[in-house]
Amino acid sequence: MKFQATGLPGAYIIDIDRLVDERGFFARTFCRDEFAACGLRTQFFQCNTSFNTLRGTLRGMHFQREPHAEAKLIRCTRGAIHDVIVDLRPDSSSYCRWVAVELTDDNERMLYIPEGVAHGFQTLVDGSEVFYQMAAMYRPEASDGVRWNDPAFGIDWPLPDPIVSARDAGYGDFVPYPVK
Repeated sequence: MKFQATGLPGAYIIDIDRLVDERGFFARTFCRDEFAACGLRTQFFQCNTSFNTLRGTLRGMHFQREPHAEAKLIRCTRGAIHDVIVDLRPDSSSYCRWVAVELTDDNERMLYIPEGVAHGFQTLVDGSEVFYQMAAMYRPEASDGVRWNDPAFGIDWPLPDPIVSARDAGYGDFVPYPVK
């Protein structure tokens, strides 16, 4: 696997190495030792799948509050998504900044998201499916989010008029901590 740092500390784009033959290919999508060498979580407690029927569906921006903060490993297994992360760690050099990456079933990329970083995506084609590996158990009482179109972040989404749940549309304005 190839790990490429993003503009947010601890977040990585991960490309697989294919072993190709006449049957197709084989690739590793997780290796404890390789993840540990990058300082990433090596234990995942839960896996989730999100299937999205329509192009333009937007899910996010989600995270879990301490003490149940979660790291995530995201992969698009069908279709294509515009995946976005926002750094909500007040002590981070990239506090309130966002990074986007296109994840598709063709490019087979993954995105590792550290604790304290909100995550969301917009589907670029109908029938997109996303596979999540979670480094913490889901805790409803710690579940939180920031609004996908909050001016505090200015995220540039590729498709206008997204399909958004009432929950995701209903998050209030984000009030950043004063930067030191």
